[in-house]
Amino acid sequence: MQDAFELWTMDLLGHGVILAAEKRLAKPSVGNIQRQVDTIGSLAGRRVVYVATALASYERKRLIEQKVPFIVPGNQLYLPDLGIDLREYFRKRQSDAELLLSPSTQALLIRGLLRSTWSSRWYPSETMIELGYTAMTLSRAVRELNASGLASVDRDGRRTYLEMSDTARATWERARPLMRNPVKRTVWTLTTANLAGLPARLAGQSALAQYTLISPPQIPVYAVHMAAWRDFGRQLVPVPEPMPGATEWQLWSYSPFLQEDSKTVDVLSLILSLQDSADDRLQLAIDELTEQLPC
Repeated sequence: MQDAFELWTMDLLGHGVILAAEKRLAKPSVGNIQRQVDTIGSLAGRRVVYVATALASYERKRLIEQKVPFIVPGNQLYLPDLGIDLREYFRKRQSDAELLLSPSTQALLIRGLLRSTWSSRWYPSETMIELGYTAMTLSRAVRELNASGLASVDRDGRRTYLEMSDTARATWERARPLMRNPVKRTVWTLTTANLAGLPARLAGQSALAQYTLISPPQIPVYAVHMAAWRDFGRQLVPVPEPMPGATEWQLWSYSPFLQEDSKTVDVLSLILSLQDSADDRLQLAIDELTEQLPC
């Protein structure tokens, strides 16, 4: 526990509590925070409050659902045992959408994080060619990654490269609050066609079932780039809602083919596509999948 947290004691409204402040280099996953807080509380015999420098909206939502007390200094204080839920919202100069990575930059970063051999130095032009993006898109993506602090830009002769100061997993944890759900829209169709060869991959719970013990859904789920859907989606018979014999299609803002030699969408985009689900079974499976990510 001391490797994961700095522990402090304090008196709060007449109650003795322990503050468990996360260490930046060892930030626990949302799924582990409740277990760790409960363990510290049982050992110390006191209320424990989790302290984080920042929390993404999905992380706050999960902690509140689990009734885990937490403090984000200067932003939010949630103490359900004491009936306190104080939130302060600041006027933002930029909208939330402007603070997020663009879909092409997100796809580029995910492809870089999933390289089979990890290296802090990374030549994004090679990845952009594989993804079919233009030089203009590459320049914008490099600027976004540099401005976000996820990577620094340098040159090796005429070639531009990105230098990452963290490991792949640490970079992913830092980037995750800046990333979008890749699913723009969901549609259902009746289809008896052979899906082999179509520009689609297993997604959603269908993909999650390939990596965890969760059962596959009765209606299969596939992801397809919105541009590709315009070509073959018209050949399918749409239905207004899920029904027996239907197929669910997630229309993505970028290619679902970021992970090579796979029948499913990449694991990082899969996590992003499911993280706002209210289904506890899916959230537990996502936590299990997160623990499988490379260091």
